[in-house]
Amino acid sequence: MPESKSANVVRAIAVVGPTGAGKTALTQALASAASGGSGAVPAAAGQSTETQFTAIDFMGDHYALIDAPGAVDFCADGDYALLGADLAIVVADPDPEKAVLLQPFLRSVEQFKIPHALFINKIDQARGRIRDLLQALQDVSALPLVARQIPIWENEKVTGYVDLALERAYHYESGKPSRIIDIPKTIAERETEARFHMLEQLADFDDTLMEQLLSDVTPDRDTVFADLVRETREGLIAPVFFGSTAQGHGVRRLLKALRHDTPEPNYAAGRLGLKGAGAYVMKISHAGQAGKLAYARVFAAALNEGDQLTLSDGATQRPGALFAVNGGQTKKVSRVPEGDIAALGKLDAVAAGDLLSRDGAAQTAAIAPQKRFPVFVLAIATKDRKDDVRLSGALQKLVEEDAGLAVLHDQTTHEILLQGQGEPHLRTVLERLKARFGVDVSTAAPSTPYQESIRKSAEVRGRHKKQTGGHGQFGDCVIQVKPLPRGQGFEFIDKITGGAIPRQWIPAVEAGVKDAMQKGSIGFPVVDVSVTLIDGSFHSVDSSEHSFQMAGRLAMQDAMEQCGSVLLEPIEKLSIYTPSWGTPKINSAVSGRNGQILGFEPREGWPGWDRVDVYLPHAERQTFIIELRSLTQGLATFEAAFDHMVEVTGRRADDVAKKAQPHAA
Repeated sequence: MPESKSANVVRAIAVVGPTGAGKTALTQALASAASGGSGAVPAAAGQSTETQFTAIDFMGDHYALIDAPGAVDFCADGDYALLGADLAIVVADPDPEKAVLLQPFLRSVEQFKIPHALFINKIDQARGRIRDLLQALQDVSALPLVARQIPIWENEKVTGYVDLALERAYHYESGKPSRIIDIPKTIAERETEARFHMLEQLADFDDTLMEQLLSDVTPDRDTVFADLVRETREGLIAPVFFGSTAQGHGVRRLLKALRHDTPEPNYAAGRLGLKGAGAYVMKISHAGQAGKLAYARVFAAALNEGDQLTLSDGATQRPGALFAVNGGQTKKVSRVPEGDIAALGKLDAVAAGDLLSRDGAAQTAAIAPQKRFPVFVLAIATKDRKDDVRLSGALQKLVEEDAGLAVLHDQTTHEILLQGQGEPHLRTVLERLKARFGVDVSTAAPSTPYQESIRKSAEVRGRHKKQTGGHGQFGDCVIQVKPLPRGQGFEFIDKITGGAIPRQWIPAVEAGVKDAMQKGSIGFPVVDVSVTLIDGSFHSVDSSEHSFQMAGRLAMQDAMEQCGSVLLEPIEKLSIYTPSWGTPKINSAVSGRNGQILGFEPREGWPGWDRVDVYLPHAERQTFIIELRSLTQGLATFEAAFDHMVEVTGRRADDVAKKAQPHAA
């Protein structure tokens, strides 16, 4: 069996998987088994909301475990950290119907060519044939899944397993390492069949092994293990293990496999594009008195206290301090070994995804996760206005920490919009905002940026005349107003002749018209209007820029009353990504929200998934993600962009107008 090549180098293992599979429990079980414990860990209560880094030592090797959140609302927190791992363990449930839940996680590791293995947890709760489960998992995996083990069943319960590479059988022992037993005669034939299938899969990438199998030559054990290690490290296959974190079953076997199957850190450095010694920033945290911490993985050489780093923008900086990390604990250190993950203090200019170089040359990462579209939005405002300045700084820090979070200052509705991955995500962000920064905010659904237009044309005179002693005020203009096609916005045409209005005051008329259009009779900005200035008059003493601006404003207000109002609502184009079995449900949901189905097609690179393109009113989008997820086991998501405005009529228009009237007054 090949030995670990670099005992002094730390390997980083990401543990990922959907909520409920037991991802965090596996991380804890690995830590327990590595420290000599039973490896048995009860199912974790609740769900992870932040990426955690755990340090373990096993058989002389050191590992940094990356426990990334599995809930869809919080997955973005682990996006950057995942890219710095040597290998990922994807944790699966033993229920074939839940295999599809792994697909988003498998796509992530496959996209970035991160070697990975599957660990089927809760094997003691498995029902039905493992072959059916493996087939269901294979349907959602782009790589061949190579079963390293088969279960031993007794009285419809899994009591142990056969290691197909070692050709040894093990019986699970409660709270202790598994006991070696003879391969039961009842599964001897199944073991032979399963092992040959494993060898056939390995032979797809090894011509010599293929020749041996075709010649009925039994390959030696070292050849089998060498192929398993090489093909796993090169991302050609994904080996499959199983066990139970609640019982501690299969955890030590997984640890032993990690010793051999995990690539050296230089493979991850190559994927990231890091040349020479340096570090990759996996996560940012603002840790109270410690200030800003950059959680980074060190590559190619140890990082020592006082070492100078070149940032991605070419600036140079020395970390204020180095901290070893283990769960929620940090400890100041003077040296970080190659491959380890540490917290670097006071690197104020760095962000997650940055490369920090030791050779003096600025470097940019070759890969980066795709920014997740914010599918849930809240409008927020401080409950105490004196907190406004603190709110801005706190939000900036939270956005630095959380790749799934964004903040937008909407110039149309004048709202601060907190954008995230779901209602639970933003609720957690608001709790952090209050607990860590002392800022309490009120929340509301974001306003829909309705607009108005006009139904017909009119010609109107606007006159502003005021006498107050001394110079008075006088402005007089005549405008023609007509509707424009949707999306044309606004145009102002000057047709003044003969000096009826001096040239220097014509821009003031336009400014007055635009000012009046800020709020129409319903209470929203007015668009798609053409205004032509055709006549007017002035006073040699009393006329001024202000007077003509007021005249333009009065004329436009009168014109909008005469032309009649049309309520317009924004329509967004959504690309919805869903398992194909969810497409009919989503079509019904869109229709129920006054949406329009534009079409659907297979989602590229996602077998068994569709992309459904739809038009949906902006007002319907706020809770849409909640419905989508409830229809698709939490899998469906979408991206959206403004597309066009449409006229709203009938009861919906009346309801909007009633809500807007208090604000329009």
